[in-house]
Amino acid sequence: MGLTDVKKELKKLDKDKLIDLIADLYKKNKSVKEFFDFYVNPNERELFEKYRDKIFEAFYPKRGNNYKLKDGKQAISDFKKMGSSVDLLADLMLFYVETGVRFTNNYGDINESFYKSLATTFYESLTLMENENLLEKFEDRVDKVVDDTRGIGWGFHDYLVEVWISFYPAEDEENETEEE
Repeated sequence: MGLTDVKKELKKLDKDKLIDLIADLYKKNKSVKEFFDFYVNPNERELFEKYRDKIFEAFYPKRGNNYKLKDGKQAISDFKKMGSSVDLLADLMLFYVETGVRFTNNYGDINESFYKSLATTFYESLTLMENENLLEKFEDRVDKVVDDTRGIGWGFHDYLVEVWISFYPAEDEENETEEE
């Protein structure tokens, strides 16, 4: 059934039936509950902190010691679906990368898929920042991420440097001048 069919069926319902249907969805579906909670009380900062905590817990779970990148990526995806500001989305994406880098520096090299996930999110976050003119706002944090990856394996640092140079080319030129 497509969205058009759903809309046709919903138009047939009176107001009370629609309220009952939405209330039932609210009770039974966690993502619907989160959406309506945000719709009724759009506190972006609170929502951001909730999803930031989910990302942190994906790397540093309260129980056990198995990181779950999937949960961290899902937190970003769910946050994006809520329709929050692009600024906070970029912040959350960068937080994912920062937390992954911190995790690696705490526990040692992980594996290729781990670094691929971080690298992809790093690139996507910088692309979003560039499209929304946010690169300058996040520049110090981006620089720190790149610096903090020195010595990490799997070509991860080299890739992040390449991405960094493509988004902050003047920074690379300044570094070359300083080194000479």
